[in-house]
Amino acid sequence: MATAELPITLDFGSNSPLTIQLAARLRTAILDGTLRAEDSLPSSRTLAAELGVSRGVVVRAFEQLSGEGYLESRGAGGTRVAVRPDIRGHAPAATAARPPEAGKPMLDLSPGRPSGAPFLDNEWRSAWRKAVAEPMSPRLPPALGVDILRTAIQGHLGTSRGLNVGAEDVIVSAGTSDALQLVVTALRRRSRIPRILVEDPGYPTARRVLSAAGAGVETLPVGVDGLRVEQLSGLGTPPDAVLVTPSHQYPLGGRMPIQERLALLSWAAANNVLILEDDYDSEFRHRRMPLPTLASLPSEADVILVGTFSKSLSPWLRCGYLVARGSSAPLLRQTRRDLDSPVPGIMQLALARYIDGGGLARHIARARREYAHRRAIILERLGGRDDVVVSALDGGLHAVLELPPRLDASNLVLRALAQGVLVPALADYYADGARKNGLVLGYGAVTDLELARALGVLLSLIEDVGAGKAHLSD
Repeated sequence: MATAELPITLDFGSNSPLTIQLAARLRTAILDGTLRAEDSLPSSRTLAAELGVSRGVVVRAFEQLSGEGYLESRGAGGTRVAVRPDIRGHAPAATAARPPEAGKPMLDLSPGRPSGAPFLDNEWRSAWRKAVAEPMSPRLPPALGVDILRTAIQGHLGTSRGLNVGAEDVIVSAGTSDALQLVVTALRRRSRIPRILVEDPGYPTARRVLSAAGAGVETLPVGVDGLRVEQLSGLGTPPDAVLVTPSHQYPLGGRMPIQERLALLSWAAANNVLILEDDYDSEFRHRRMPLPTLASLPSEADVILVGTFSKSLSPWLRCGYLVARGSSAPLLRQTRRDLDSPVPGIMQLALARYIDGGGLARHIARARREYAHRRAIILERLGGRDDVVVSALDGGLHAVLELPPRLDASNLVLRALAQGVLVPALADYYADGARKNGLVLGYGAVTDLELARALGVLLSLIEDVGAGKAHLSD
């Protein structure tokens, strides 16, 4: 398809930044029909030369509109208009949303799903091509992971998390679920049914995986900032391990204060308890700098850091890592050797090249900007209301919407699904404790336009209750 002509002029004397001006001009051209769906845009270099601006101005404007859903980057195939030609002005009202396809919601706000952008990234494709071009080894990949990837992960953790580890401390895993299975398998060599304490609310998949692997899963009710060490002191017999999400409690979104982190390490060391630190989305902080990982703090406690590329890149990769340096590390490494590596060698080589070439860091920086747009949309649409409370927006890929008793979350979920929006209830993340009434809004995988439409549906349902047009309580 031919490249579209762009009748765009910028005001170099304006106080408005050139990137904002260019994004606004392109957005207007799309919405008024000057640019149509599937039209290709000039390359960033070409457009920058035509407008007399730096290429960075054009790149940032394209990234902004890609995040909003107006444009789609196709890597070497260029950038094209992605928005439908029937869209004019603001997003359509929620009541105008057509029914979803059978069994497939139109707008999916399930949390934990990142943008799929890295697979349109030239750097990722180049890393993959180079990995495929490598001579194929007749042997299995090393059980602990390919050396080049373990070294790349070591460098990434040093830069992104300030964690000083050696490549020999890194074990490559097939994501968080595989890492947890590995830990349980190792612990079962010491205890037939190891007891593992988890936060409640918490990650339901983690509870299922731990239980399926043979652990005895016990829950501890926690608040926004996670567990309190005073709760652990009253447990009686300490568990074999405790799984925590200190950087961004899942799903409530708080972070464990530094005093509690130090106290947890002291308690674990005194009671010979293994700490499993799930650092699942620490890259995406929106307002405050991340606190140091438990694994980086000075302590005699045995800490295993569990990380994954599922949130920073995609769960489709099924690749993550463990950092093990404590007393359990030799047992964990031997268990991994006995089971062999679950991650294809080609995938490991490609990911290592992507990290070493700076592709991952640049992708995370772009993703942060995309997610910041969506966070701002949620705050704009919901933050000023006095009938709901929005939280968990300091980091990560989701927000929590707490509802008053008159708005039963389970009924709201069903009504939203009937209008094409899939959103989970906060109660789904509890195992045993008293459940909060609310929703968990994932915003990583949707575009800005899709998020705005989904929020429109939810707001319409909430306001119908306020106007007496519907009843959402039990």
